[in-house]
Formats: sequence, C-alpha cells, structure tokens
Amino acid sequence: MSWNPALEPGCPGAGDVDAIETLIVPRARDIGGFEVRRALPAPNRQMVGPFIFFDQAGPAELLTGHGVDVRPHPHIGLGTVTYLFQGEFHHQDSIGTNQVITPGAVNWMVAGKGVTHSERTPALHRQHPNRLFGIQTWVALPENDEDMEPTFSHHGVDTLPLIEDAGASVRLILGRSYGAQAPAHLYSDAFYADVMLQPHARLPLPDDHEDRGIYVVEGSLTVAGQTFEAQRMMVFRPGDSLAVTAGPQGARLMLLGGATLNGPRYIWWNFVSSRRDRIEAAKEDYRRAKWGQGLFDLPPEDRAEFVPLPEERP
Repeated sequence: MSWNPALEPGCPGAGDVDAIETLIVPRARDIGGFEVRRALPAPNRQMVGPFIFFDQAGPAELLTGHGVDVRPHPHIGLGTVTYLFQGEFHHQDSIGTNQVITPGAVNWMVAGKGVTHSERTPALHRQHPNRLFGIQTWVALPENDEDMEPTFSHHGVDTLPLIEDAGASVRLILGRSYGAQAPAHLYSDAFYADVMLQPHARLPLPDDHEDRGIYVVEGSLTVAGQTFEAQRMMVFRPGDSLAVTAGPQGARLMLLGGATLNGPRYIWWNFVSSRRDRIEAAKEDYRRAKWGQGLFDLPPEDRAEFVPLPEERP
C-alpha cells in the first residue's frame, strides 16, 4: 500500500509538549473502501531520521470477493517497508519479485533510480471475509544511493529479532536497537520496531540514535506525565533519556528513527529525491509509458493496468 495518491502529502495537527519536540495528529482519508491515516510528512516535520512517509492502513473489514488492488505505480529515491498486523498482500514489481506478505513479516523494496510495483489482496484471501491492518513507510535514501539499482528482500517473522522483558515485547523490523540487528540491508543508520506493552509496562527509548519517534497504534501511552491515545506520533528531542509507560489497556507502538540525512528531500507523488531535476526526469519518463526503455517497466505478471501520472495543478 505504498502508493501515495496525493502530489504533495501533508498532515495537519501538531504541537509541542514538555518532553516532546513534535506531536503529530495524522490526517485520515479514504482511498477506496478503507481508511488511511498519514503521520509523515507533516507540515512541521518532514522526516524522523530517514523515515519520510508513514501511513496506517485500516483496520478495515473486507467482504467475501473484495480486496485491495493497488495497481502498478512508480517510486524513486526511497525504500518502502510493508508491515502487516492483519491481512495479506501480494507484491509484484518490475524487477521480477513475486511475494505474498503475511502479518509480522517484512517486505523491503529499495526503489533507487526507479521501480514500479503493485500490492493486491491474494485471490485465495478474497474467498472469505478478510481484514487489512498495517503500516506503510518510506525511508529516504542517502544522496549517494538515490540512483542505485532497485532491489527487493523479504524477511519472515521468525528472522526478525525479538526482545522481551518486564511486560515489553519489541520486534525489530529494520536497523539496530536494544543490542539487536534486523536482517534487511539499510543504507543509513536507522531503527524501526513493533512494540507490544502490557498494561502499565515501561519501555526506555533507545538512547543511541539522533532522531526517535513513537506512533501509537492501539491503546494509550504516558510520556513525562502526558497521556496520548492511539493515532498519535511523538517525536522526541535528541539526547533526552526517556521511558514511556503503557496505559491501563496496554499499548501497541511503532518505534522509528535514526540519523538525520544531510538535507531535506523533495517529495512529489511517489517520488523522493535530494534534487528536483531527478523528480522531473522521473515524471517525464513515467508519462511516456515506454516500459523497459527508460527508468520504469511494469511487473512481468501485472501489466494490464497501471496508475497514471496525476494531473498537475497550474
């Protein structure tokens, strides 16, 4: 679900509280039968570490015969991370990947100079009522890697480090944290984790990363005396030593962050780059639709349709 239907994604609602540098209230939007809540980029916070895009998809109930069909669409200059709590996605891309992702596993696609991909509910999954609930994120690439060849890797749930202690369970999705290292190859210093907290359990934030953020998926969280409900993202000041505490019903969180990049990124539709000219070139190449003759091709087994380039406002 890493298609971005907006040309210049934004997210209203932010403010500062004591221990928190930025508080983000995601904007909800319907993109065809299910709700997406976008936390990044926000008007006053483009990235947390290298994470430049963060969407919660669902939870959604889909009837028998129904599913999600995100048609082939392009990316440049980023890595996409698909992580599901419920449901399944069938990923296909222009470098030949054909992979179904299930809850707790990781699909890590690095677009580099250009890739197209689709994500659809598998046919078998549509034969009964099904649910969709997950997180889609984009990780901006360092300048030296923006034009790399695209790659894809899949990592099953059993390959991801699991750290458990005193009512806290941390599954490391990407990068390094709490003394563990996830298997996917990253191009900058980062961490990304799925955290389950029992009621009133405490979790110290990693103190060895420049940027640190938390997104509350379910439940509630107390930070420095302030309580935050689900669908809130908090970004913390660098260097502060902090712990967070789950509310009376417990909490599910996504932790993210890492080293800041050497500068901001331009973002237009599904394209991210440190240079505007790269984005303009990608727009023109995709508009031509000369598949396999430029930056973009279509997935070998999903070529019947694709998401067209959006209309640009004058």
